[in-house]
Amino acid sequence: MTLYINACVREESRTKRLAEEVLRTVGGEVCELVLEDIRFPVVNQEYLRKRDALIARSAFDDPLFALARQFAAADRIVIAAPYWDLSFPASLKQYFELINVLGITFLYTDDGYPKGLCRASELIYVATAGGQFVPHEYGFGYVKALAENFYGIKDVRLIEAGGLDIRGADPEAIMQETIEKIRRGTAGRS
Repeated sequence: MTLYINACVREESRTKRLAEEVLRTVGGEVCELVLEDIRFPVVNQEYLRKRDALIARSAFDDPLFALARQFAAADRIVIAAPYWDLSFPASLKQYFELINVLGITFLYTDDGYPKGLCRASELIYVATAGGQFVPHEYGFGYVKALAENFYGIKDVRLIEAGGLDIRGADPEAIMQETIEKIRRGTAGRS
């Protein structure tokens, strides 16, 4: 099963359009998680106390960990996250705060290093940007570091279309070129 994490907000999202093409190309069963539909808890002292107590008891069946269990069980992850305000939408960061659960998505080895517990063989990160200046460390790099170092997902790829809003650009041509790369299986490959 592919877990499709949709962090897009706009109804006519170009990022969502590319992600949907990725999903058609990879095929199979898809479970879509629309982040704007989630009421994320406030991370405060009370929340952390509850969460830490549940983790200490290995009470991983608690509803608090439902999203972490879902993420850990997925065979493939596709994240649609437009690049805006120098990163990805805040809801994606909130989502990662919920799924980073010691004992579900990762654990620490005796020597203090994280070891991934996720089943996914690949994570495909789909993004679009209006400009050309898109430092990967502000968005994709963060997700890639989590996936590889904490979740144990080694095949982490970026599919992106940039420069869509630059004066004189042809956004539809840029999108079509990216869609063709997705269909050929060359998007996100070095």
